[in-house]
Amino acid sequence: MANNASDDDDETYSARRQQSRVKRRKTNAGRPIATGHRSTRATASLTGILDAFQYGIQLGSTSDEETRDDECFDTVVESLLPEYLQTRHDAWARRCDINESGEAIRPLSRYETTAILDYANKKNKGTGTPSIAESIILRKIELQRQRRRANAQSPLHALKPPSLTSLQVPQQSSAPSAVLDHLRTIQSTPYENSFASRLYGSKPRRTPGLIAVDWETRTPWTNLLDDIHEHYSLAHAEREQPGRIRVPITYASLQPRHLSQVHDLLIRVFWDGINISDSLKYSPERCTVIATYGHLVVGAALLSSPQETYITYLVVRAGWDNSQIATTMLYHLISLNPHRDITLHVSVDNPAMLLYNRFGFKAEEFIVGFYEDYLSSQSRASMNAFRLRLRR
Repeated sequence: MANNASDDDDETYSARRQQSRVKRRKTNAGRPIATGHRSTRATASLTGILDAFQYGIQLGSTSDEETRDDECFDTVVESLLPEYLQTRHDAWARRCDINESGEAIRPLSRYETTAILDYANKKNKGTGTPSIAESIILRKIELQRQRRRANAQSPLHALKPPSLTSLQVPQQSSAPSAVLDHLRTIQSTPYENSFASRLYGSKPRRTPGLIAVDWETRTPWTNLLDDIHEHYSLAHAEREQPGRIRVPITYASLQPRHLSQVHDLLIRVFWDGINISDSLKYSPERCTVIATYGHLVVGAALLSSPQETYITYLVVRAGWDNSQIATTMLYHLISLNPHRDITLHVSVDNPAMLLYNRFGFKAEEFIVGFYEDYLSSQSRASMNAFRLRLRR
């Protein structure tokens, strides 16, 4: 009897368990499932979830009410779905723009962007190469997705201020009121919306690899330019004097645009056949310091590599010497490589010996005929060299 009662209990428990499984299975039957679709970060957006909930509840409402569970997930979400949909509609309304026809347009959501690109990829695999118009549209959609991943602001929404603003005129002016009224009617384009901003960028231009900027140093060449400008002003006082733009001496790491000028400068000062293109591959931000005046390279200081820290070249353009440019470049080159000994070779009659001594370089070795393979026999520079070391 005990065994029969136990068997009855097992059958009752199994029947209840199967019934609960069937009920949950019927509850989930109204939920749409996209086969063959992999959930990614782009598709896991609120829009897709809301669409799935809304579609699932519509299917669930047409099914047999007796088979639905009163405590199922759809019942809980159904009461919250209108509020979520209204919130999404309000968010879309804030992001909508008005086109030329007066119609409201909104950006594609992440879910819609991914769905369109997936559909286009499947279609292109079957039909072949897309048309030019389709390629342009798909490229723009892909660019929009990359902007969202990089958290970049879309150019359509970046231009929030009006395209034209009134010209600001000082209130206190002795000009007639009619002239001021005409000036106020002139429309000027803000810089961020102007053609110049499209050429140069809406942000201030930044020098790549910038190390330091010197506004105070005066060189023989800049002094000559000042004298020429002053002489012209005195000789032609009746003419309108052109304004001069002050340009600083900029110290930055080696960039590809510097190579041609640096090569020309090194060949003029040292010897032919010098090529420093490999310096761009070995940590140029630590091993190179280039001094420029505007777009003109006026000096260069180069290390062989961060591991060897051997100064290969230190040069200043003629007319820019005796202005602390070499001192500044050597200082930054040493500062960029702390806690490492720095070595170099210098000719015994080179005045740069005094510069190196001020920084603490000491002679370790005297080498006879070190520059015989580099300098011509007619060169006035000594063929002998000192090997110097800065111990850190």
